[in-house]
Amino acid sequence: MPRLIPPRLRKAVLPVAGLGTRVLPGTKTTPKELLNVVDRPILSYIVEEAREAGIEHIVFVTGRSKGAIEDYFDHQIELEAQLLAKGKTDILEMMNAELASAGEMSFTRQMQPKGLGHAVWCARDIIGREPFAVLLPDVIVDGQPGALKQLLDAYADVGGNLIGVEAVPENETHKYGIVDPAGRDGRRITMKGMVEKPAKGTAPSNLSISGRYILQPEIFKILETQERGAGGEIQLTDGMIKLAKSQTFYGVEFEGERHDCGSKPGFLRANIAFGLQRPDLSEGLRAEMKRYLGE
Repeated sequence: MPRLIPPRLRKAVLPVAGLGTRVLPGTKTTPKELLNVVDRPILSYIVEEAREAGIEHIVFVTGRSKGAIEDYFDHQIELEAQLLAKGKTDILEMMNAELASAGEMSFTRQMQPKGLGHAVWCARDIIGREPFAVLLPDVIVDGQPGALKQLLDAYADVGGNLIGVEAVPENETHKYGIVDPAGRDGRRITMKGMVEKPAKGTAPSNLSISGRYILQPEIFKILETQERGAGGEIQLTDGMIKLAKSQTFYGVEFEGERHDCGSKPGFLRANIAFGLQRPDLSEGLRAEMKRYLGE
């Protein structure tokens, strides 16, 4: 019997309505997604990952004070003219590479902060009846290929729903959504289920849900009536638990280093990690780190 080819995945949802309370006061007037890691906004890395994976249409779920996100992917006429006049064409080329192509990006509002599950649900009419990806916009995964491309490669083989997972210390599993594995084929994991922030000592594994998803459109119907869960919010994990009763879920333990830029330690680590990768910055950065560390 020939293998069924899963429907092509063209769209991705980026929930960018969050207030960034973990990195206040830096996010009081600047969206957390536009905080710089070295010299690029966090969101620039996420969009690059989506494009590398072949995503054709990115849906941003925004909120109040997030208009700068839409502006970032648009032309800045005066700035571009100044760069051209000063001969700074290398910077201009970098900026132009990030511009949205015609019809590539859509923006919709989450009017109230009701949680990640609700934010994803707000994109339902733009996504329609297609499978889609979700990328959390404060999680940068430094991998080759990118984390979403790794999920899409697995999706091409098995279809269904896929979740990016990462091994975490056993004593920290209570901080994360954790998958319950049934079997493993390389980095692909067949799942029996998942649990949101299990009590200490009760986690079914140490594989945490890590900010990258491929979901089937049936999730929207579940999220429409999803009750509030942890933190009084509509949780995406709770919706996926319900969907897993009727559809197959797989975990993909992606290759790469994950940076949680929504936390201050994670944000600082990302700047150091990416700074050390830059040939034009690494030598000076290493010298300064040795000076401050007294080495």
